[in-house]
Amino acid sequence: MTLYTTMPLETVLQGFNEEMEPLHEIWVQGIHMQVEPIAPGMGKVVRLLNCSLDDYLNPELMPGSLIHYG
Repeated sequence: MTLYTTMPLETVLQGFNEEMEPLHEIWVQGIHMQVEPIAPGMGKVVRLLNCSLDDYLNPELMPGSLIHYG
C-alpha cells in the first residue's frame, strides 16, 4: 500500500504499535455489539455485530456514541 501525504511519518504512525484495550461484546435491547469500555457499565460503540438493517440508521447506535449497559 502506498500512502501519499504531507504529514510527517511519525504523526501518521503514531500509536501504531500500542496495544488496544480489549473490546467487549454485549447485548443491549436485542442488539449484539462490540464496545470499548469507558467506565463500569458504560462504553463507546465500536461496531454492531448482529442487528436488523434499520438499527444501522439509529444515531444512538453509530460508532463512537456512548451506551449504558449493565
